[in-house]
Amino acid sequence: MLNNLPIEPDRSVPLPKRVFKSALTWALLFATLVFAVLLWEQYAMTTADSQAIDNVAPSINFSAIKKSFFFALPTLLFWIVVFVLIDRFRPARLALWYVALGWGIAVSTWISIYANTWASQYLGVSQTGGDPAASARTAVFVAPFVEEASKATVLFWLAILVRYRLVSKLSMITLAGLSAAGFAFTENIIYYARAIVYSASVIEVGDANSAVGQLVWMRGLFTAFGHPLFTCMTGLGLAVALRTRSKVVRVLAPLIGFGAAALMHMLFNSQVTIQSENTQVWIYFILVLPSMIMLVIALFRQEFAQGRLIRARLTDYVRMGWLNESDPVVFSKLRTRLRALLLALLRGWRPFAATVLLQRTMTELAYLRDAEASGIIDSAADFRAKELVTSTRKLRTTGIDDPREVSFRLPAFLRRIPQLFSRRKAVVANTPEVPGWAPPAVSSTVYGYSAVNPTWGPPPG
Repeated sequence: MLNNLPIEPDRSVPLPKRVFKSALTWALLFATLVFAVLLWEQYAMTTADSQAIDNVAPSINFSAIKKSFFFALPTLLFWIVVFVLIDRFRPARLALWYVALGWGIAVSTWISIYANTWASQYLGVSQTGGDPAASARTAVFVAPFVEEASKATVLFWLAILVRYRLVSKLSMITLAGLSAAGFAFTENIIYYARAIVYSASVIEVGDANSAVGQLVWMRGLFTAFGHPLFTCMTGLGLAVALRTRSKVVRVLAPLIGFGAAALMHMLFNSQVTIQSENTQVWIYFILVLPSMIMLVIALFRQEFAQGRLIRARLTDYVRMGWLNESDPVVFSKLRTRLRALLLALLRGWRPFAATVLLQRTMTELAYLRDAEASGIIDSAADFRAKELVTSTRKLRTTGIDDPREVSFRLPAFLRRIPQLFSRRKAVVANTPEVPGWAPPAVSSTVYGYSAVNPTWGPPPG
């Protein structure tokens, strides 16, 4: 328990009973309830009419939110696919992905709305006497720290509760990216809905659809990587802190990551708020886009680094005689792992499920050994390692451990199709003759072409 090592469930207990008694099930239900309540409160807040100086200013409505939802959904789905594919060696549980995404959609946006609104009112009334520049000051000096803190809070909670499952930088980047993508999703819905209502009520805007479409292209495509890029800095710092023994690094790494995220967010907001459109374009191509490209390159390098780590740590167990000699090579390459999954899927559901569990078990074994070698986990790792090795021996009997020695084979239902056709032909060939029946006679008449009139020709002249 002190090492945050998991306890194997009692397989003799029926699955519904285990799910019902699991603390994770009730935690997810509670989290879902919290997400729903906070989303409803945000909906009530944003759809309520606000009091302007001379009259009541109309706020966004359900129709605008519905349209904005479909405008913002493609960006969210894109980032979900990207960040889920990043964490391939030891994917986090679906529950962790759900909590991170739901936190970004509901909780972080709720915190940011209240904090930014309070700061905007304070700067606009108490300090500046209603200065119009107060909104810009809030976007530059308040929003970056509030939003990055609200998005990253879920990362710290997960690091405290399930730190054993957050074993690499890729895991933390995935959770950070999902939280940021969820935050951007709700924020985009609000921005799009306000643009729809404003463009429909103000005649100076001109073509309302064009104005809204321009905003969708800008926030949903060209600057869509802003929030994920910023929050990934905090995730990287927290990942470094989780895999080190140094107490100084454990404290400073998350703070440095958060500071980098807030600073990048502040620079981005300041340039968007202050600079002209031409300057923003130059900054976009000179600073922002290269930063995103550098992050992508770093992620690819991290994928190869994790593969090398898994190979090195599984080699330790090979030297102990616990694993096969081919295991470090097979389970450290994504290409080989995908081939094993494909071969298992062609053989049926049970081999596929066993192969998935075998790969996850081998990866957990490698990271367990790495944590033990780094001094993060004490001798309790030996007991967990024996459990994992025993599980691998059971899973090898059904799953595929080395796809290089297995050939492709069609599923059983596809192999039966040629047999069905051959049986059908045999049945037709062996059909008994019916008395008095005969196939229709073929006519012996030959139909030829009629003779051509030799005097025929094209008209003269």
